[in-house]
Amino acid sequence: MTQRKPLNPAQHAVIGALLAGGLAVSGSAMAEPQGLYSANKLIDADVYATSGSEQIGDVEDILLDNDMRVRALVIDTGNLLDLKGEQQFVIEAGKFTVATQDGNNLEQITYRVNVDLSKEQITQQPQYTNDWWDNARQGAQQAWEQTKEGAASAWETTQEGASRALDRIGQALESVGESARKAAGRSAE
Repeated sequence: MTQRKPLNPAQHAVIGALLAGGLAVSGSAMAEPQGLYSANKLIDADVYATSGSEQIGDVEDILLDNDMRVRALVIDTGNLLDLKGEQQFVIEAGKFTVATQDGNNLEQITYRVNVDLSKEQITQQPQYTNDWWDNARQGAQQAWEQTKEGAASAWETTQEGASRALDRIGQALESVGESARKAAGRSAE
């Protein structure tokens, strides 16, 4: 497993704020949300598979989406899974939980990440490589473009429907007004 440089205070603040929102959104993967998480402490947290109590790696990276929500963790398994060389796997939000220990003391806080997959299932997850990164980034951008197009189309459809409804209401009011004038004319006679 690789050594990481400590984050500077500005990085701490930014990543902490991002994680506070991101892990809360990914909270379906957590039994008891803690409300605030330290990215610095989450990186390098021990990782365990559901199939045993033995550590299978540690958190290498935290992947965020455009909304700054946690979308995945990168797990560095080192040589713990009897694989050739160091392996890093992408574990999507919803497939892991984060347990907090000593959460009341910033200096002593630790996290344990439990991956809701067996060791074998973990090795079937995407490997964290430049090709994976490029494909994931392009896929996310395409999904964003499709969402924007879908939202614009829905807005146009809503506007057209509202316009037609207002036209029908206007015609109905004209008809009522015409009927009222005729009835008033008959009453005056």
